[in-house]
Amino acid sequence: MDLARLQAAAGHQVGIVCDATTGGERAAGALADLLPILDLGLLRIPMRRNPHLSDWSCLRNVAQRAAAVGAEVLHGHGAKGGVYARLAGAGPAIRAYTPHGGSYNYRPGTGLHRLYMGAEAMLARRTDAFLFESEYVAGRHRRFVGGPERVTRIVHNGIAEAEFAPLDRVAEPFDLLYVGELREAKGLPYLLEALVRLRAEGRALRLLMVGSGPDAQSLRETVARLGLADAVAFEPPQAIRSVLARGRILVVPSLAESLPYVVLEAAAAAQPLVATRVGGIPEIFGPAASDLVSSGDAGALADGIRRVLDAPPDVLAARTQSLSASIRQRFSLERMGSEVISGYAAAFEARAQSRKPAPGEIAGARTA
Repeated sequence: MDLARLQAAAGHQVGIVCDATTGGERAAGALADLLPILDLGLLRIPMRRNPHLSDWSCLRNVAQRAAAVGAEVLHGHGAKGGVYARLAGAGPAIRAYTPHGGSYNYRPGTGLHRLYMGAEAMLARRTDAFLFESEYVAGRHRRFVGGPERVTRIVHNGIAEAEFAPLDRVAEPFDLLYVGELREAKGLPYLLEALVRLRAEGRALRLLMVGSGPDAQSLRETVARLGLADAVAFEPPQAIRSVLARGRILVVPSLAESLPYVVLEAAAAAQPLVATRVGGIPEIFGPAASDLVSSGDAGALADGIRRVLDAPPDVLAARTQSLSASIRQRFSLERMGSEVISGYAAAFEARAQSRKPAPGEIAGARTA
């Protein structure tokens, strides 16, 4: 949504096609706020996360909308958005793709990994510009998909200046926070096991988990089984800054990621963080990447949390403020917006160059 605002503010006509089944009231409200600046409109249709027969209907809807508004750029975000944008695109429109991890995060050598990388290789032929949000995903693409040569940019996510404002912290915060999708792939069983270990040391820690997802019920059952019912609270998705103000440490125990906004936003707000060394998270931490912990390891997660809990307040404040300053310098919204537009322009130029006749063809035409 930030990108749409930036592009509309720069004078471009923008439209959005997105899923109608996720995001809840928060997404509906945010899209309603955005609607007045969407000259090309808003279309919400049900989209399945995994491949499904309904994708054909979605693809038809995207193609019809693109044709109706005369779209010149189709920019697909995420694996499913990338499929729709690249297969629906026709005529002069350029097709840009920004993966968000998704298909690139499957373990190499597995059947699903081979399937999705094969699909990415086929779709690459219909791609004019790859605008990767992290060097991590760009590297996975180079390794497992390869050519053909296309316009390629690393465009890190950007965040607004308001995200750097100090948090208005509550009087009795939770000790630990998790904000995100309630899926086991996010490493949540390891977070709960780390909490068990830390509480066994006599630390009466409390955890707030904010989000929704397919594994919500099984995670609640795990909390009960581990005897954590009084130590863990669940709440639905909500604005992140209000959640950060209610906790001492944000924990990101993911097993795979691309370049998660939750880490950017927390780091910008100088929120103490414990995160795993996966995906593009080291790119966010930069020189502080040594603070990250191993994924899929409850002991390493507990060690990381313990280090932050036991750090002297002045040392912890200096560390979080340093990371916040680094984020401000490297992840601005304005830079993100300008680099995306630059990628589009390069794709249009590459398209024009590819349609120019070769010197021999020109000479032959003149003598015919």
